[in-house]
Amino acid sequence: MHPYYFGLKAVSCTLIITTAMGIELLPSDIRGNYEIYEWKHACAILHSDYPDEWTDITELMRSFRLLKSQIAIQGGRKSLVSGTIDGFLYQRGWREKGFETSVKVDQITKDSPTHKIDCYKNEIAIEIEWNNKDPFFDRDLNNFRLLFDLRVISVGIIITRCDHLQDIFDKLGRGKSYGASTTNIGKLLPRIIGGGGGGCPLLVFGISKNLYHEDC
Repeated sequence: MHPYYFGLKAVSCTLIITTAMGIELLPSDIRGNYEIYEWKHACAILHSDYPDEWTDITELMRSFRLLKSQIAIQGGRKSLVSGTIDGFLYQRGWREKGFETSVKVDQITKDSPTHKIDCYKNEIAIEIEWNNKDPFFDRDLNNFRLLFDLRVISVGIIITRCDHLQDIFDKLGRGKSYGASTTNIGKLLPRIIGGGGGGCPLLVFGISKNLYHEDC
């Protein structure tokens, strides 16, 4: 259990919901393989209002495995882990999505572009933050907040990694590639508590050691 769990639960009854209308809507095997957190009833919204997207997400989480070969081989622009997740969703009709937004003040319109969403389908947005610099979380949360306020998305999802995977990275000699300033769940949760995503319902999956397989 992540050290922030009790802090999150104590902050607000709307932050972590562990009743049948919250995280427990997810299958038990998924809950056993990831650290999962939600904000503003994200699971209930997905389960009730977006059943097709909910199915895509649960099947992705159930099928995903973190392979030794994905970590041992140094990636290029996009990691093999992120590419695996993207690829699964793209096959199901999700796509990278940008939005053209603008602000109009006194008859003057100025472009206000948002960052592209990694995977988007039917008002559900997913960002994969496997090994970026941790300020990318600020960008993602701000993007979710803005797009939610514009009624473009209904739920934002972030898939990242658990802090304890550092032990595996170190054993594989890749520890320096996953430094203290890179994206992990411990860097994300304080930003959510601080209101980084505004009123946007959020669902967070932290990839854990339980998903690690030595395939080479």
